[in-house]
Amino acid sequence: MGQVKQVSKSSFVSFFEFQATYLIVGAVVLLMLSGCATATRNIDMNNDKGQAVMGLDYRDFQKAASEAIKSMLQSGALSKRGGGRYVLAISRIVNDTMQRIDTDQLIKKIRVELLASGKVVVTTAVSAGDPEDKMSMKARQLRKSDEFKQSTVAKKGQMIAPDLSLSGKIIQRNVRVSSGTQQVEYYFQLTLTDINTGLAFWEGETVIGKRGSNKSVSW
Repeated sequence: MGQVKQVSKSSFVSFFEFQATYLIVGAVVLLMLSGCATATRNIDMNNDKGQAVMGLDYRDFQKAASEAIKSMLQSGALSKRGGGRYVLAISRIVNDTMQRIDTDQLIKKIRVELLASGKVVVTTAVSAGDPEDKMSMKARQLRKSDEFKQSTVAKKGQMIAPDLSLSGKIIQRNVRVSSGTQQVEYYFQLTLTDINTGLAFWEGETVIGKRGSNKSVSW
């Protein structure tokens, strides 16, 4: 019986020695990984010299938006006769790429710059899909409520219909250059339409091309 107890004690000690060794090795591996990790740093969003990527990044959206804004303003399409500002509605912007992107990343910058130009105001009550801001219509439902002072509720006939509509499409085209190289082309196409006549006042296209290894993915 004494011999059996001695063996059990030895096994018990060996188990804890194994556990301690396991924990030490794990700690060493974690330290090595943390030492090899790339340090996080801030990006100069106005002068980013970082390596390009095959997919679309914020620099591509900035370039496409800047070129569209400059072209629209220089074309004179936004100069309203008699002065004043056009009312612009945002129509459908189609994402025809392999990437899941939010087209607002492109359109928001265009909207901000056009608003700052003094040439355009954007309606959020009308769009190709649901209104961007549904509150304009919801607030008008308060006309039926006795709990609200009716003189403070928005009146009928106060909303302004849009004069212009901005629509567009982002297209991706992949081209195989060689066995190890690919080229990805992105086409940012935008159209400014006079809603009254249905005629395009302005159209623009920005093309962004990227060439790199076939191992790089563009989505």
